[in-house]
Amino acid sequence: MLFIYRLTINFIFLISPIIIIYRIIKNKEDPKRFLEKIGKFKKNKNNNLIWFHGSSVGEILSIIPLIEKFEKRKNIKKILITSNTLSSAKIIKNLKLKKTFHQFFPLDTKFLVEKFLNHWKPKAVFFIESEIWPNMIIKIKEKNIPLTLINARITKKSFKKWTKILSFSKKIFNKFDLCLGQNDKTCNYLKILGARNIKKIGNLKFSQSNLELKKQPSLKIKKILKNKKVIFSAISTHEGEELLCGKVHSNLKKHYKNIISIIIPRHVHRAQEIKEELNSNGLNVHLHSSNRPINKNTDIYIVDTFGETKAFLKLSKIAFMGKSIHGFGGQNPLEAARLGNRIIHGPNIENFVEVYDFLKKHGISTKINSYKDLKNLVVKFDRKKNYSQEIIKKLTYTGNQILLSNEKEINKYF
Repeated sequence: MLFIYRLTINFIFLISPIIIIYRIIKNKEDPKRFLEKIGKFKKNKNNNLIWFHGSSVGEILSIIPLIEKFEKRKNIKKILITSNTLSSAKIIKNLKLKKTFHQFFPLDTKFLVEKFLNHWKPKAVFFIESEIWPNMIIKIKEKNIPLTLINARITKKSFKKWTKILSFSKKIFNKFDLCLGQNDKTCNYLKILGARNIKKIGNLKFSQSNLELKKQPSLKIKKILKNKKVIFSAISTHEGEELLCGKVHSNLKKHYKNIISIIIPRHVHRAQEIKEELNSNGLNVHLHSSNRPINKNTDIYIVDTFGETKAFLKLSKIAFMGKSIHGFGGQNPLEAARLGNRIIHGPNIENFVEVYDFLKKHGISTKINSYKDLKNLVVKFDRKKNYSQEIIKKLTYTGNQILLSNEKEINKYF
């Protein structure tokens, strides 16, 4: 199986110029940094370095609280973070961390992996969630570098794929010195796949960066919405869910004056389509990207830009999580909850069952099945006292405990 994998990855390397040119055209690749993926690395002046690798934005953001702790350690001179996506690279750049820098993850060919490890010489390596790259993992262990899988998460779909090549899977997963799982299901899957030294620690996404805690809602956004009452926000919505939220807003207008609802679609390129759909249902819609002031009759404010979700969530106290009524798997509600929002979601939350179980147990989330349920809950929650600080307190405590447990386990390896 390893032979077939290496044959495949080498073929991908051969056609990589075509793939990269296509991705540059589609604005999915940095035209100045794409060579990092095929062997051109930044200069390395200090060998006392630890390395974290995650696929994209979600994985990278989950470890920032850990990174902030390690930045304060005198025995750590440099922290390398690698990822595969342009958006995650921008996240690291915007954080302006002192010891931490970003590099794109190289293609997983034997010679690029060898070159990468010889260049950076990491003292310890941490892969995040479900990032499994056979050639890199094998070479890391050949060099006797400690390797940890942190915030490990194996979905049922991914597990089924790995079990089809179980003998190969065991050879790869067995090479991790430590696996820190998010939940019981992942820990069970890891055991079957051959991993050793497995510990359930919890989801690092419960933790929050100190940089984020200090941030205040954008003055520009507060000014835009200052004369409006924001009752609820709809986050990461998928097709069909925006209309559902629009209908809820239409009903709420009968009970409240001067209200506005926030919709942040999962795919912002759908913004114009959503606007037209809501317009046809009698709602006045404003696009954030227009950079124009809203008028007094605006009903729905669509956030069709990247990186501003937190600013809007800080101005609401109820959040409906998308992909939970129309779609499969749901979306992670922790960001909205950490910012003090009560969470409302549909029945389709297969990818975040344990997270929602925790939120439900603490009275933070509630499941709905219909438009009527959503409308009634929004009204019910709005009439109750502002519960935001209690939500923030509960999640902050849980997040800190998970963060400390991760730090304690990781400390053993450098």
